[in-house]
Amino acid sequence: MREIVLDTETTGFDPEQGDRIVEIGAVELFNHLPTGKVYHQYINPERDMPQGAFEVHGLSSEFLSDKPVFAKIGQAFVDFVGDAKLVIHNAAFDMKFLNFELKRMGLADIPWARAIDTLAIARQRFPGSPASLDALCRRFGVDNSRREKHGALLDSEILAEVYLELVGGRQPDLVLAPIQSNSPASAGQLDGDWRPRPRPTALPARITAAETAAHEAFVAKLGDAAIWLKRS
Repeated sequence: MREIVLDTETTGFDPEQGDRIVEIGAVELFNHLPTGKVYHQYINPERDMPQGAFEVHGLSSEFLSDKPVFAKIGQAFVDFVGDAKLVIHNAAFDMKFLNFELKRMGLADIPWARAIDTLAIARQRFPGSPASLDALCRRFGVDNSRREKHGALLDSEILAEVYLELVGGRQPDLVLAPIQSNSPASAGQLDGDWRPRPRPTALPARITAAETAAHEAFVAKLGDAAIWLKRS
């Protein structure tokens, strides 16, 4: 299964109001494992850069002035993506911009059904908790120390790690992998003496201090009969 983890940077929030894409970054996954293939492109938006957008991603009009316009790189982007699913944080935003640019070129839209929205997944898994990319990095212990400003490729690389945690860990398909004929276990049978190796370092806590405090406040309202106060 091929997936593309993708992020864009733009001049603003609405392509219908003249905002444009200025950077695309993408990371290829196959069966939930990174392949090492990436796509990265800066794009000349053919307009000025609003100060608010510059403060987010640090891409100036001067820096982008000699970069290709989207019409020059759109087909190469489509070729890289192919028919893969697109893993995007807040997919509605990026899909809106990408399809706007593709439509200007006369190319087919990317169907919404191909988008996997990690923001929606996070909100479903952790209702009421912060679901920004930085918040999810803190929850899963993903290193985002290089993320001083938003950058499409760096954010895609970070999102790939977060996505694999959201869907069940960095090696979600491990137990489903076929057993090789030269491995200790063969004919579909596992070695009975096999045991998983202990982690070299414990996983970081996935419950924030705010969540712990909220739980304690909730239990306090239940009184002395609360099941959480009972000891076995």
